[in-house]
Amino acid sequence: VGPKLFQYVIKVIVQAVQLLYAMLKVDQPSYILLQNPPGLPAIAVAWIACLFWRSKLIIDWHNYGYTVMSLTHGKNHPLVQIVKWYEKLFGRLSDYNLCVTNAMKEDLWVNCSIKAVTLYDKPASYFKETPLELQHRLYMKLAQDYEPFKPRTESVSSNAERSAFTEMDENGHVVKTRERPALLISSTSWTEDEDFSVLLKALEDYERYVNEGVKLPSVVCVITGSKGPLKDYYNGLINKLHFKHIQICTPWLEAEDYPLLLGSADLGVCLHKSSSGLDLPMKVVDMFGCCLPVCAIYFECLHELVKHNENGLIFRDSSELAEQLKMLFLGFPTLEGKLHNFRKNLRASKQLRWDESWDQTVLPLLEQNE
Repeated sequence: VGPKLFQYVIKVIVQAVQLLYAMLKVDQPSYILLQNPPGLPAIAVAWIACLFWRSKLIIDWHNYGYTVMSLTHGKNHPLVQIVKWYEKLFGRLSDYNLCVTNAMKEDLWVNCSIKAVTLYDKPASYFKETPLELQHRLYMKLAQDYEPFKPRTESVSSNAERSAFTEMDENGHVVKTRERPALLISSTSWTEDEDFSVLLKALEDYERYVNEGVKLPSVVCVITGSKGPLKDYYNGLINKLHFKHIQICTPWLEAEDYPLLLGSADLGVCLHKSSSGLDLPMKVVDMFGCCLPVCAIYFECLHELVKHNENGLIFRDSSELAEQLKMLFLGFPTLEGKLHNFRKNLRASKQLRWDESWDQTVLPLLEQNE
């Protein structure tokens, strides 16, 4: 009821009361760890709870709430400026600060006088390459509801169980089909910080390359993500496209199927553009956990995660992405070329997992201050 600003203020007050009530009911904690954003009203409430419990407050900076709000309201909106002041104030009142990039660490110190420790996002242990038998089961499951996962041609053996990508014979042996399409995957929350028209334009160019005679595979492009404000808009754009060699699928995935699909894909695409230019896309972290090479759109500190020409490629627009898709999928599915080399480099890198990274970076910080 009432103007938008009034609604927002009431919402913040109600959330603050609910959250403070919940936090004061728990057993006394030694630390309260808070991820920001969202930080309004959570940072202030956690700080008050820490005063009550005589606990220490740790803020884990993944981005800035005010830069996320500026995507909708603009940088100079009064509400954006208030949230910017609020985050700086309560950031300085915290006992410890973690952040996700060295660029953010420097920005927190220079612009906010906040001393932070960089703790890079790392994939959970269940993000890993998917064995072929599991891939086949996942494809067969998805083929029940989604056309792109169904086989394109009839099998030579009538007893074979087939998907678009795999085939199982009567002895239970699974192989990848010879003329299978390339599996391209991207994930999104369908928000303003990801422009999916870039990917759609690149796929139009890819279709044109195939029509011009370039020897490229068909592509199944899977875009995962729950309902978001721009999902209907992009679905409208997708429905207007009429490809012969590309199928686009926006499935709803069960939580346990998402890492299996990442571990089965041939290439990931990331269109996340940081609102602050200082955070890194978690989806790429998860893809790298699955040894999945990535094409990611450029922003300032992306090089801290994606090493161009080593574990993936960085592009700036749709035409550059289209050229990269052509170069990576030329001769597919041969075990040669850059796509294969990127995967080999990811396997060899032996990345730290989340719990290992925490033990190395955060535990010493807490122990020295006990």
